[in-house]
Amino acid sequence: MERRALIKNIAAGIVAGMAPSAAWAAGKKDEINSITELGRTILFQGDSITDAGRQRDASGPNHREGLGRGYVFHLAGMLLKDSPHKELELYNRGISGNKVFQLAERWGADCLDIKPDVLSILIGVNDFWHTLSNSYNGTAAVYERDFRKLLDNTMEKLPEVKIIIGEPFIVKGGTAITAQWYPAFKDYQEASFNIARDYNCAFVPYQAYFDQALEEAPAAFWCPDGVHPSIAGAALMAEAWYNTYRKI
Repeated sequence: MERRALIKNIAAGIVAGMAPSAAWAAGKKDEINSITELGRTILFQGDSITDAGRQRDASGPNHREGLGRGYVFHLAGMLLKDSPHKELELYNRGISGNKVFQLAERWGADCLDIKPDVLSILIGVNDFWHTLSNSYNGTAAVYERDFRKLLDNTMEKLPEVKIIIGEPFIVKGGTAITAQWYPAFKDYQEASFNIARDYNCAFVPYQAYFDQALEEAPAAFWCPDGVHPSIAGAALMAEAWYNTYRKI
């Protein structure tokens, strides 16, 4: 439920004679129900941005150390707070340095076996970045091909899963972002958008959120190296993801 609609419901409750706190609860209930109808098990997949220093042996759901210190941890708090009665199970299986083909190599144990109701994938920055630093010879076309194959496999094995694709992003002014990123990285962003559209997946426009955030504070505040978000940047990502999730 959009914030405006929620406020409208609260106001209507107050007019009907409900106490403000009761009206808030009534308005909030519709939002919570719409969220939990998507299913109990939510899996976050990706690279170091998702990994965020998670403890590998803390593999169970909702484990404080297993969720990492990034946007997934922020989201876990938001989701669990809003749906305490639904026993949501949240997993983080991001691994630092991963590209799409490396997701595919571990997809059985780290996705299909978990059988998520909602699958969130943020991948792509390394698919480009490593062509600059690690002698990786991938291209945007390879990225798109591998991503589509991954989704084909996922949808075949988990036909009911709802998928959220996060847009790979960079933050201008970050220490790792040089002229080499432009305009080539945009091809990866466009590929992620086209894939989300073609596979009817929800899409999180992270780049727009960070571009707008730069009007408030510099990259050093949101994402010092331009790739790995700060605490504030992780909170911004959580907000962007949550806004998309509520609209599924």
